[in-house]
Amino acid sequence: MVATIAAVAGNIAPLITVVIVIVVLIFLGIFFYFLKVWVRALAAGAHVSLFNLVGMKLRGIKPVIIVDAKIMATKAGLVVSTNEMEAHYLAGGSVAKVVRALIAADKANIELSFKKACAIDLAGRDIRQAVATSVDPRVIDCPDPEKGKSTVDAVAMDGIQLMAKARVTIRANLDRLVGGATEATIIARVGEGIVTSIGSAETYKKVLENPDMISERVLAKGLDAGTAFEILSIDIADVDVGKNIGAELQQRQAQADLEIAKAKAEERRAMAVAHEQEMKARVQEMRAKVVEAEAEVPRAMAQAFREGNLGIMDYYRMKNINSDTQMRDSISGMGPKDKKQHG
Repeated sequence: MVATIAAVAGNIAPLITVVIVIVVLIFLGIFFYFLKVWVRALAAGAHVSLFNLVGMKLRGIKPVIIVDAKIMATKAGLVVSTNEMEAHYLAGGSVAKVVRALIAADKANIELSFKKACAIDLAGRDIRQAVATSVDPRVIDCPDPEKGKSTVDAVAMDGIQLMAKARVTIRANLDRLVGGATEATIIARVGEGIVTSIGSAETYKKVLENPDMISERVLAKGLDAGTAFEILSIDIADVDVGKNIGAELQQRQAQADLEIAKAKAEERRAMAVAHEQEMKARVQEMRAKVVEAEAEVPRAMAQAFREGNLGIMDYYRMKNINSDTQMRDSISGMGPKDKKQHG
């Protein structure tokens, strides 16, 4: 029994030794990893304790990112606590971008706190680009060529169309970067201002003579209010003459008036035709009444004979008059040749 146990122990001993060696190697690897990061921070003057590094790893934070950001801030003379950087990392922000932006702002004498920089980064803005735009203002086109339109079209009071291009110089306003409107709002407002300025001009010639009037009027409106940028200047790059919109509108109005007049004339013609047909119908109706009245004459004469109001001589006298009337009508209806033949 003892021999069996000794044999089993002899077989397990090498396996236990291998496990212990593996565990020791893993521990040494982890230790040297943290030691390397700790030594690098210590050498740069950005002290971070080993326990802090281990805690970062346990909290799901990459210690290298925090240490590198700490070293950058320390070398630039900025004081940023490790806890603040860890909190920003856990919130989903980019610690390296924030620290680089802080360094750039400090070198340019721009006031920017770590808290504000983190807020800008978490808002989805590119904090480095914002600081760069604050230092070096950027020029944007109005309208944006990428949107498919190359000019802002407007019509002066004399009906002439003008097509303008503007270049807007903007600088990021870090205080309004969180919650401020984007470049698209600046472009839209400048375009609206250009349309208003051209539309209020009496003639297109005044705009061509003095394009600066557009810039002055647009700048006076304070179009950067509520945006993340500050408008430094608005320069009119080009102004071209387009169509005579006023003449086209007048031509279209004249054509529309002509169509309306034609429609009214056709309506009057139709009414006249209808009235003519109505008159014809009334004539036929009157003729029918005349025929009906003529049919009553013989009856009236017979009644007069019976009652003694009409004598036989009166009757023949009326017949003679009737015959004479018919003869006169027939003679008046003959042509010159018919009269000679009749004669």
